[in-house]
Amino acid sequence: MSKKMSIMISVILLITMLLVACSPDKTPADAGAPASKDLKLTIYAGLMEDHAMMAVKEFEKATGVKTNFVRMSSGETLARIRAEKDNMSASIWYGGPVDAYIAAIEEGLLVPYKSPNAEKFPDKYKDSEGYWTGIYSGYLGFVLDKEWFEEKKYDIPTSWEDLLKPEFKGQIVTAHPGSSGTAYTMLATTIQLKGEDEGFDYLQKLNGQIRQYTKSGTAPGRMVGLKEIPIGITFLHDAIKYRKEGFKDIVISAPIEGTGYEIGGVAILANGPDQEAAKLFVDWALTKEAQELGSVVDSFQFLTNPDAVPPQEAMELKDTKLIDYDFDWAGKNRADLIEKFNNVTKTSPPTE
Repeated sequence: MSKKMSIMISVILLITMLLVACSPDKTPADAGAPASKDLKLTIYAGLMEDHAMMAVKEFEKATGVKTNFVRMSSGETLARIRAEKDNMSASIWYGGPVDAYIAAIEEGLLVPYKSPNAEKFPDKYKDSEGYWTGIYSGYLGFVLDKEWFEEKKYDIPTSWEDLLKPEFKGQIVTAHPGSSGTAYTMLATTIQLKGEDEGFDYLQKLNGQIRQYTKSGTAPGRMVGLKEIPIGITFLHDAIKYRKEGFKDIVISAPIEGTGYEIGGVAILANGPDQEAAKLFVDWALTKEAQELGSVVDSFQFLTNPDAVPPQEAMELKDTKLIDYDFDWAGKNRADLIEKFNNVTKTSPPTE
């Protein structure tokens, strides 16, 4: 080898060593993941516990963010973040009807974030200022014990008025709107359908038919499946879940005069300790892949991402007659409507 060639090789090796020494320590496995910052995230989850658990697991896998969740009904979540507003424990509200999110906006409890992943979402599935974005939609209705109806030779209820029949007195369970987003959807639906005076008159009569108000909106469906009660009011995708889990006598019915529905949301909590991780979670939750995870754990809602494929089981509900549900009105009037409901029915949210 010539002396000139030897010098050139030495120079090249020296340059290579300098470049390696100066370059950041980043492997392909680190690319696109926030591992270098050791991010953490706490979520208040309003969807089913198994769904929330799956979401947390997959989000951690996708991003490396250490994540935990607390499962609560919408009313509980709203009460918790009110209490924590100056010292927030969580950074994300995930799942549950956005009526409660709108009430939280009014109190300065959420911060806006317009995820780039929400750009193609229909306007009805996102707040115009970015305070919340929808992740799914579900329809309100009746879950029923087929065997009980056959034994009694009663007709299946197909309208809100049917629930007032004498034979159903003491045979109905619903959650309480003070603790449950599901039940608040029923309350707001009734007032939007009938007007305030007639609506509260109906709810007072329905109260006389109710055996029990539960804390959670999912409880009535499971109680029907367990044959503890023949009639429950709940979101119908939850009833389909219970039927698939083995409660074969469950049947569902949607009111013929129209019913309300939820948009389940995701939002960032004001003063939350993990704002950077929270934005990552919102971005992830709006993806096609994240939304389609629900069907893996038998969550059969309709989905908000236009590219996401809704579960086949949801197609059973596609012809349900929906009212023109006003989410903004429902959210802004939440406290007033719940107070009037408590006064009319002489009830309060259960603690257990």
